[in-house]
Amino acid sequence: MLREYILKFINEITNLFPIKKNRCLIYSSYGANYGCNPKYVSKYLVENNPEIEVIWVFNQPEKYDIRGVKKVKNMSLKYFYYLSTSKFIITNFRTPVEFKKRDKQIYIQTWHSSLRLKMIEKDAEDTLPQNYIKQAKEDSKKLDYLVSGCRYSTEIFKRCFWYDVEILEIGTPRNDFLLTTNEKKIRDIKDNLGIGDEKILLYAPTFRKDNNLDEYNINYERLLNNLEKKYNCKWKILLRLHPHLINIMPEVKVENVINVTKYDDIQELLAISDILISDYSSLIFDFTITKRPCFLYVPDLEEYQSKDRKLYFNVKELPFKIAKSNDELIDKIVNFSNEEYNKSLELFLNKIGSYENGKASQKIAELIKNKIEEER
Repeated sequence: MLREYILKFINEITNLFPIKKNRCLIYSSYGANYGCNPKYVSKYLVENNPEIEVIWVFNQPEKYDIRGVKKVKNMSLKYFYYLSTSKFIITNFRTPVEFKKRDKQIYIQTWHSSLRLKMIEKDAEDTLPQNYIKQAKEDSKKLDYLVSGCRYSTEIFKRCFWYDVEILEIGTPRNDFLLTTNEKKIRDIKDNLGIGDEKILLYAPTFRKDNNLDEYNINYERLLNNLEKKYNCKWKILLRLHPHLINIMPEVKVENVINVTKYDDIQELLAISDILISDYSSLIFDFTITKRPCFLYVPDLEEYQSKDRKLYFNVKELPFKIAKSNDELIDKIVNFSNEEYNKSLELFLNKIGSYENGKASQKIAELIKNKIEEER
């Protein structure tokens, strides 16, 4: 109760300051990282629209050195000042309860996936915590724009959000990177990770409701051996668990397996990977842009759907090969047909109606510029 009074008082004070029409406050994952869609919108603004002041909110701002942006610590007095005086608010999760939107502020929600396998929001209301549902309902009332990566996502958003909001069918900002990246950028990322000319397999599963780690039981040595036999070259495996598991992730002591769970930007990891193994994570749909092989390792498929979250798709109808055991996974990889995969992928992309064209960040920047011009 005391906290509510303090936050209310701070908001009343900071709301006395005028809104700056060229100021944009951005944060990702409630201030946990510099990544996802907000990162790529921010980079575009910094590189192409220097007249727009970009503010980033971080839980640990000292960790980041980002050209062209101003950093503020989450929940600091400066944070509340910029939260109240920024014309534009951009995030990829729900905004925190302390954000009391002012009349002339514009809230752009980029969400954190182009498409998703797990049901979300109203579709998953019976599995979500009550405090989150309350926050989501309040947050939806503040929304002005919601970004969609494909026609299928648009239909989900129309049904699942608790407010009638304008949906921008422009693609996904973080996927701009996958469509426009070049060899130099890829080489820079690999150098940063200490990777040479080896091929890369990224294993990036999502979390379970109880944070159980039992399902991440891939036999890495066996997987590496079979990859090298099939493709006749050296491989490295990147292990990237969900950020929820950073504090409990197991130590991996297998040669040529690198734990990159603390790496902020999953898009950079996708860009350098030759193969992806995941499960119920939305990044499987981002990876379709690369047209590279993707496999689903789902030993708990039935249990997950009954206890964790229902799914929007029957996984058997997706273009990705499915394995419930290490034996099946090895078999699917060894017998993988690129021709068959590409045909399935094309059919799926036509079904979902993708909007991805590498210009989503540019479109958001143009929206911001137009809104600023309207006030002149």
